Amino acid sequence: MFKNRLKEIWSDGRPALNGWLSIGNAFTAEIMAAQGYDSVTIDIQHGALDYSSVLPMFQAMKGSGVVPMARVPWCEPGIVMKALDAGAMGIICPMINSAAEAAEFVSYVRYPPHGQRSYGPTRAAIAYGGYGTAANDEILALAMIETQAGMDNLEDIAATPGVDGIYIGPADLTLGTQNGRLAPGFDREESEMIELIQRILSVCSQNGIKACLHCGTPDYAARAIGWGFNLTTVSGDSRLLAGAAAASVKRWRELTAAEGQSEGVTTGGY
Repeated sequence: MFKNRLKEIWSDGRPALNGWLSIGNAFTAEIMAAQGYDSVTIDIQHGALDYSSVLPMFQAMKGSGVVPMARVPWCEPGIVMKALDAGAMGIICPMINSAAEAAEFVSYVRYPPHGQRSYGPTRAAIAYGGYGTAANDEILALAMIETQAGMDNLEDIAATPGVDGIYIGPADLTLGTQNGRLAPGFDREESEMIELIQRILSVCSQNGIKACLHCGTPDYAARAIGWGFNLTTVSGDSRLLAGAAAASVKRWRELTAAEGQSEGVTTGGY
């Protein structure tokens, strides 16, 4: 039976670094998985991809040894179970607003008697050399709290049996709690947002579950680890690609403009 390396990392008292995939391409997934992340999550909710992309992306990540996870589009049993059967070792579920919704989510992730997951691990059984109901002990169920209702029910959600952790998406948490006063985005510095983020962290700690935060930069992620977060995601494939390309283009233009000026050559025409 496979073992979830994130659980091993946490049992050793260490934090984990998660990568993020929004581009539906197996080669991109393979590249990201080879960079040293502890886990890599495929974003089925907002990513430019669908299930036909998800399975080969999981296949491409296998050789790296990272823990493969998926964020599903919604709390819906079909996609949760298909992502697990494809090989996901963890599911991040958006927009969990109550303990009842959290319990429903957990039921989709666990086989009976702890849930209602249907048995049919088509790829997972091959990828892990066997697959049975012991998967209940290895699969992670991470609930996203992103709304005012979710914050109002935070304690009950965190206490729901089978919820392994809370995953914070700061953009939607901002949209869902600030009534349009603040623009969505990562790496919040507003006192009211830091207060909400740290409140979630505290409630997770009180309930013995993991606290996870999506970050835009490694600096903010390290700060969050210092606060006590167990897992941080830093940026993602599309943002990293855009950022690296933009930096390369900017540097080229700076260097060629400087060279042209030093030789008395203009860049405005022939």
